[in-house]
Amino acid sequence: MRVTVIGSGYVGLVTGACLSDLGFKVACLDKDEEKIRALQEGEVPIYEPGLKELLSRNRADGRIRFTNDACEAVEHGDILFIAVGTPPAEDGSADLGHVLSVAATIGRHLKGFKLVVNKSTVPVGTADKVRAAMSHELAQRGMSPDLFDVVSNPEFLKEGAAIDDFMRPDRIVVGVDEGLHHARSQRMMGDLYASFNRHHARTVWMDVRSAELTKYAANAMLAARISFMNEMANLADVLGADVDHIRRGIGADSRIGHSFLYAGCGYGGSCFPKDTQALVNTAKAHGHSMDLVSATEVVNERQKTVLVDRLTQRMGNDLSGRKIAIWGLAFKPNTDDMREAPSRVVIRQLLLRGAQVSAFDPVAGLQALQALRLDLVNEPQLMDRFELADTDMQALEGADALMVLTEWKNFHNPDFVTMKALMRKPFILDGRNLYNPEALSELGMAYQGVGRRNDLAQLMDFDRVADAQGAEESV
Repeated sequence: MRVTVIGSGYVGLVTGACLSDLGFKVACLDKDEEKIRALQEGEVPIYEPGLKELLSRNRADGRIRFTNDACEAVEHGDILFIAVGTPPAEDGSADLGHVLSVAATIGRHLKGFKLVVNKSTVPVGTADKVRAAMSHELAQRGMSPDLFDVVSNPEFLKEGAAIDDFMRPDRIVVGVDEGLHHARSQRMMGDLYASFNRHHARTVWMDVRSAELTKYAANAMLAARISFMNEMANLADVLGADVDHIRRGIGADSRIGHSFLYAGCGYGGSCFPKDTQALVNTAKAHGHSMDLVSATEVVNERQKTVLVDRLTQRMGNDLSGRKIAIWGLAFKPNTDDMREAPSRVVIRQLLLRGAQVSAFDPVAGLQALQALRLDLVNEPQLMDRFELADTDMQALEGADALMVLTEWKNFHNPDFVTMKALMRKPFILDGRNLYNPEALSELGMAYQGVGRRNDLAQLMDFDRVADAQGAEESV
């Protein structure tokens, strides 16, 4: 079989690269000519560990290629993956414009049987709309509506670990509806993923609508766990408990497990925010409410400002004359993705309060600049007080506080002695709970995590510590 992947974004490139590495001949189609030209020259438009090397190897071996020619790409593949974006519309619903445009394009160029696979995250009922769009184009050409089938194969890829997730999947969800092509479609999908089912069956077969909903259910469940732990962390701060101990205690229960129990400054990215909103909107459109999922969203949006709230509790709401350092801009480590990143909310709030912000991210700096300019399009003057540092330590020079927003590994074990010497006030607001509160207290550094015995920081007069440090240096 040959494979065509339509859409050369995050999901499309990872899917194409991994399938080509399994030996399939893959064509990646995208209407963005500049992107295709860059991919043909070996450049990769996104940061994902291992992806550039995987694409380079398979491109050199002739198993993957990139094109703008829709007719040629549709003709190439026996299986056509739709892997284009489904951004949120103004009302929170998933915008299916790109998906349906691709469906119409396939219908205009279809000559023989093709299996069309929805890889994009789409609401329940999207496969029916794809079928309708393709059938309309075929009817315009006077061709049979039985030249294709549409199945659902949602992706479950974590940014930063996407290749490993694809090549070592927990499960492969495939939705195939009963109908004329059921057996053929199931056989083709079974052959496509045969490599992953040799030792034990990983494919979970179901109907299309169930497959479409499974993706949203999975992301909503994971998002709910994060928001639940953030609420527990905020309560722990009030009660003087440590959420890290609580996480270990409840995670040891086999019914709960340890994954997605880390408190912090909120989740972001391309999946959880968009998919929870779309799920709520889908339910609403059918006269149903998703109260728990709605609450998950509310908690997460509130959590993105928790560090700013704690900073202003110590320094006042007017941060004019204060310099705040930021470590980490991407929504998570090992990616340059700035979509819905908590850093965007934090930085805007700091700038609105008059602060000078110096930020460092090992990968996402340029993407962060672009995102912040969009966020501040109506307040461009605020960008005058924002700077990107070349190193993590450079961002700290003369800072009144440090906020850690992304848990990049190079932030896990910094030189605290040097940090204290560089900062005007040794105050760390740890949005990812990387550091030991007691150890920092012993070093004379004020520390606030999220649910991490913040009474230790509250008891410290960090202004007095800074003044004493300055007097010591003057002597």
